[in-house]
Amino acid sequence: QVQLVESGGGLVQPGGSLRLSCTASAFTLNYTAIGWFRQAPGEDRDRKGVSCMTHWDGSTYYVDSVKGRFTISRDNAKNMVYLQMNSLKPEDTAVYYCITSPGTAQLMCNMGLVFGHWGQGTQVTVSA
Repeated sequence: QVQLVESGGGLVQPGGSLRLSCTASAFTLNYTAIGWFRQAPGEDRDRKGVSCMTHWDGSTYYVDSVKGRFTISRDNAKNMVYLQMNSLKPEDTAVYYCITSPGTAQLMCNMGLVFGHWGQGTQVTVSA
């Protein structure tokens, strides 16, 4: 059973940073990609991912709006996936979810190809 738990969200001022964490079961890490999606207030969850990583080669994909500001990484020994978010903007305010995929990072993020159960997410609020 896929088990993913997000943490690390909070309230931060514009220009600030946060690091989100996703705790994954060892079984989860056997999927071919893992990534982050978000849901802004009052909106449906974005069908495209924010940032995704392919398991076997570490290739990454970022949505244009976060390129140069967000970095996805993983620690296989700890079964953790991270999203380092710098230079945060008010429009980054959302609930952030991690999820797995049977595809590549690009398929996952760009086409919304995901597999598994959505967790509770972690709230990120960027406000002065």
